[in-house]
Amino acid sequence: MGLTKQYLRYVASAVFGVIGSQKANIAYVTLRGGEKGRYVAVAACEHVFIWDVRKGEKVLILQGQKHEVTFLCPSPDGVHIAVGYEDGAVRIFSLMNGENSVSFNGHKSAVTVIHYDGLGARLVTGSKDTDVIVWDIINECGLYRLRGHKDVITEALFLKDKNLLVTSSKDSFVKWWDLDTQHCFKTMVGHRSEVWGMVLLNQENRLLTGSADSELRAWDIDYLQEVRNNTALFSRILSCKKAGSILREARDRVVSLITDTKARVIACHGSDSVLELFTVLSEEEVQKKMTKKLKKAKKKAANESTNRELRSTNAETHSPPPSPLRWVDCLMCVGGELKIVLLLQNNTIETYSLKTSDKTPTANKTARLTLGGHRTAVRTLAFSSDNLAILSASGDTVKVWNRSTLQVIRTMACEYALCSLFVPGDRQIILGTKSGKLQIFELASGSLLETVDAHDGALWSLCLAPDQRGIVTGSADKTVKFWDFELVTDQGTGQKRLTLKHTRTLQLEEDVLCVKFSPDHRLLAVSLLDCTVKIFFTDTLKFFLSLYGHKLPVLCLDISHDNTLIATGSADRNVKIWGLDFGDCHRSMFAHDDSVMFLQFVPKTHLFFTAGKDKKIKQWDADKFEHIQTLEGHHREVWCLTISPNGDHIVSSSHDKSLRLWERTREPIILEEEREMEREAEFEESMAKGDVPVVPGETQGEAAPAGKKTADTVKAAERIMEALELYKEETRKMEEHKYACVNAGKELPPPKPNPILVAFGNITVSRTTIKNKFHLEVSLLVLPFSYVPELLKLLNSYIQQGLEVELVCRCLFFLLRIHFGQISSNQMLLSVIDELRDNTLSKVREIRDVMGFNSAALQFLQREIEKKEDVVFFAEATGQLEKKKKRRRKRERVVLTIA
Repeated sequence: MGLTKQYLRYVASAVFGVIGSQKANIAYVTLRGGEKGRYVAVAACEHVFIWDVRKGEKVLILQGQKHEVTFLCPSPDGVHIAVGYEDGAVRIFSLMNGENSVSFNGHKSAVTVIHYDGLGARLVTGSKDTDVIVWDIINECGLYRLRGHKDVITEALFLKDKNLLVTSSKDSFVKWWDLDTQHCFKTMVGHRSEVWGMVLLNQENRLLTGSADSELRAWDIDYLQEVRNNTALFSRILSCKKAGSILREARDRVVSLITDTKARVIACHGSDSVLELFTVLSEEEVQKKMTKKLKKAKKKAANESTNRELRSTNAETHSPPPSPLRWVDCLMCVGGELKIVLLLQNNTIETYSLKTSDKTPTANKTARLTLGGHRTAVRTLAFSSDNLAILSASGDTVKVWNRSTLQVIRTMACEYALCSLFVPGDRQIILGTKSGKLQIFELASGSLLETVDAHDGALWSLCLAPDQRGIVTGSADKTVKFWDFELVTDQGTGQKRLTLKHTRTLQLEEDVLCVKFSPDHRLLAVSLLDCTVKIFFTDTLKFFLSLYGHKLPVLCLDISHDNTLIATGSADRNVKIWGLDFGDCHRSMFAHDDSVMFLQFVPKTHLFFTAGKDKKIKQWDADKFEHIQTLEGHHREVWCLTISPNGDHIVSSSHDKSLRLWERTREPIILEEEREMEREAEFEESMAKGDVPVVPGETQGEAAPAGKKTADTVKAAERIMEALELYKEETRKMEEHKYACVNAGKELPPPKPNPILVAFGNITVSRTTIKNKFHLEVSLLVLPFSYVPELLKLLNSYIQQGLEVELVCRCLFFLLRIHFGQISSNQMLLSVIDELRDNTLSKVREIRDVMGFNSAALQFLQREIEKKEDVVFFAEATGQLEKKKKRRRKRERVVLTIA
């Protein structure tokens, strides 16, 4: 057997360059008992970053998996944060250590809203799949799915003192749900267009909704006496009548509508850069204000029919942010200070503070996070010759990063950059701009040395000459120009600086999209707008070859290190590999599902990487014409990538404003396994898009099970079936052994235990099925009924032994609900069900009595300790904690003062 070619795997190393993703909201959080308003949580692609806005530092990263974050919601106690994802999953992270403690999976598409109830024990989520799901956080399970809306869910709010839920949607309806019966008892139809947000005010006696127009509608909520009879089952819970409306300054739709925790301040904004703030006045404040107005002008009596007034303190009193707002959060602090954090559309976070008690509140900007990312998408990347520095340039700035720390070394203002490179020596960089100019920057001083008017059109490509004495540029003005490096004396400083001297020009008939020297400096490859690639001799500029075959223009190309191959990537989604000897096409491969934007060979190999608008980066073998691996992670179009000179690192940039670092590992890739993993991923994705499991005997009404069938639930059901089969086999072995002992008249050695039982620590065979706790209900739902009788007998034995009674009861009740007809008609199971009923009731009573006794004993001990020490229990520990907080704040103030 011949030797096979070994490929090494590239893996994701880090995500940087993104301060806050636009898809998810921003939220204030509290870390380790720190001060309020200091830390904010914001989505960063699939991760969540916790920023210290005072220091401008990233203090915690909540690691995601694959899908983009779409919503954030901190828990009422501030210890956890719930994160919703693009695939419909919801994960709850601890803000103490950043670990994922609970995961829910019930939605088919992106989560659009998450909210906790007042105690933090339940979670409600809404999604693009139009469903609302209520989750039990303590038991880590879904309670029920609420159906009724016809479009994306935009808001879902619990009512604190009543078991009610109110939801809004883009279908223009607001629905009220009774969670005791999982039924919609009221639908509000007073909106003409989508309802984008809503908040509860006045101790949940008023509802304020924001729609697609400039009007905020106020609704009075009147809670009536509940009557539960056959004629008026749901109609007597509450009534909701329109009380009035408020006109906003903006004329577009409401993007977000939020309040602080006590609903004293309302923040509202549209898609522009204006944030409007309203303070909610109490009854007394309203009466005082109305009395003053009546005294001033009796003719203009207030025409407001509401019990409360909303006083506008528009944030336009300060200069609005230059970039449109994307999300906002507010927090009321001690002394009436309102802290506001804004996530802008240009990858920036800004914080403001204002005093609500002032007559004319003015907002003061307190912090701005901009250093760690570009304002627009990065269009060009380059590695330094020592593999340590990374150059990234966008529409307004160029940044140089340290690869090992991912910190910004230099930030310089520039024009719209399309291409870039490090000058040999890594002391200067050159940018090619959209206006056709070449900009030369010095890294030591971070200054612009010179701007050269190189072309009349966009400068799409530049390439360093192999002899490192100059560069070549290609532009939309149909010319290719050659430049030499020169040192000239600066008239201002008298010191020598780098400049470019134009030496030759190659005139062509079409726009130039890409230029590349062959490593031996013999040939020059030029990609043109007519879908061809022309090869010229570098010394004479004579025509050598024409590579034609692409149906759309070639956007990128590269030449291998040994000058034998040229690979081209086109907007027709194909990659072609050509020989440079005769210009013959070796192979054409369908590479991406959209345009191929960038292509580069790994140094000193015939392996190359391509980046496409389909959000993927792929590695290929140009000798065997094989697809090696796919690097997935970006959530928008990938514009460019660069490979380090040693081939160990790759940096890629995307329209999601993120930069990603990939590194080469020592792990070999087996292509057959790689293809198998891709097929499994496709199968799991198709399974997640399937229908929600149907419970037999239940109609598909407004309430449905919260779970979703996934590959994990199918695997869990298979493990349950394997465990039951193992139980049957081991039981049969034990019976045969007992029969053999009776026949032999003596005790025979026991049979060897199954290896699976040994792997689990020599547990008894009846304990194998209890290991499956995750995805419980959906796993039991897909379990065939032929396994249910045996499982019921096992559950009976578990209850008799007192093994995990709560989990066993959950399994038992769910199985009885979904298989009631078949179980009740099976005479063989009647005795088992009778025995289960008696055992379950007695065991649950026993556990309840133990818990009650323990609770009473603990309360008694607490009273005795408090009486003995004459202090309130835990009061001393609480006081010490407060002293520690004060000392920490003093130290931080001293540090800031010194800084």
